[in-house]
Amino acid sequence: MYLTKAIRTMAKETTKMRILEEGARIIHENGYNHTGIQEILDAAGVPKGSFYFYFKSKEDFGLQLVDFYLNFAVTQLESQLNNNEIDPITRLRGFFLMAQDRSEQRGFKGGCPIGNLTQEMADQKDTFRVKLDHAFSRMSSAIAEYLKQAQEMEQLNPSIDVAQMAEFILNSWEGALLRVKAQCSIEPLVAFDTMIFERLLKP
Repeated sequence: MYLTKAIRTMAKETTKMRILEEGARIIHENGYNHTGIQEILDAAGVPKGSFYFYFKSKEDFGLQLVDFYLNFAVTQLESQLNNNEIDPITRLRGFFLMAQDRSEQRGFKGGCPIGNLTQEMADQKDTFRVKLDHAFSRMSSAIAEYLKQAQEMEQLNPSIDVAQMAEFILNSWEGALLRVKAQCSIEPLVAFDTMIFERLLKP
């Protein structure tokens, strides 16, 4: 009985995750307002009834999608946080360099999913604005953890406000990604890397 219930629960979670994964991919490419529920369900290979079993509405789906994107970003950031074999600034730089590579592989299209949703939805829906602001704050906090470690290792000036610096780094990154889409060039990300890691955070 318990095994059957567990299998059913796993199946439900697998279906929901498939919907989120396909929705994340399509919305990242086409935007939230230009993506329909049926398009997502067709890509996920599930019937329409399945959508409303997991999500109250498209808006509810969109809000859960922010969590999906955020979990991916924070997991990537935190994966190297406790790697003591490499200094924290180098680890943080590595995260952004990997993201830079992904942008280049996508032909400089797509940008940051959370940034894209912010540009598209923050002015339209307060529910999205609040959710997206929380997502940015969470990412900024993860960056700040690297900077705190750098200060503890005397790699970063102790007078620097790490929370404020983390906000600046994240804001600079999001702006660079926006310019990448406009220029269709890696140069804004190269400039970000140079100014942040060769100038601002250089010991």
